[in-house]
Amino acid sequence: MQSNIENLESLINYSFNDRELLFLSLTHPTFANENNIDKCHTNQRLEFLGDAVLELISSDFLYKLFDNYSEGLLTKTRALLVCEKNLASVARQIQIYNYLLIGKGENRQNLMNNDSTMCDAIEALIGAIYLDGGLDSAKTFINSFVLTEENLNKSSNDYKSKLQEKVNAINKRLIYEVIKETGPDHDKKFEVRALIDDKVYGIGVGRSKKEAEQDAARQALGKL
Repeated sequence: MQSNIENLESLINYSFNDRELLFLSLTHPTFANENNIDKCHTNQRLEFLGDAVLELISSDFLYKLFDNYSEGLLTKTRALLVCEKNLASVARQIQIYNYLLIGKGENRQNLMNNDSTMCDAIEALIGAIYLDGGLDSAKTFINSFVLTEENLNKSSNDYKSKLQEKVNAINKRLIYEVIKETGPDHDKKFEVRALIDDKVYGIGVGRSKKEAEQDAARQALGKL
């Protein structure tokens, strides 16, 4: 079991000081039921905590990244970014289903295909990392696996494609220009403007050029 746990720690790039917290985050309620373990000693309490930690870190991330977003748009973007489907995808990426402690009557394949169970497992893991290593450790994990460029682009609803369609329909020319690049290599921030026939329709910011372009496209769509 120890070698398996070490493998999981390698996958998530975090080593626990207290592995009991990790084991608790992996304890499915069916395992507790079969072994007469109190329901408070499953991953459900950690899931509750991890959900709150995820909401705080993702809110802070979006608030700082999109300083021109309204409260409503920030809320909508956060909901899309940390939705059950995305968190379940993270769980499958690190194959957390292979490490869950489950009851003998439970089918591991079924758990793997269950978005809700996989989402709960990731939130419990976040809760465990937070208790073991603090907010910074939880933030590192969340930034690496949840607040990724791919997930952020999904949550942006691909505004670039929608804008390109509209621009093509009115026979105009759309280009994106980087107007500012700040920060060190590991924490870049880009500012990009969207021009339609050389007129600025939107100025977006993001951790990458693609993110900034999506933001600029969203603003341009609003003006069109």
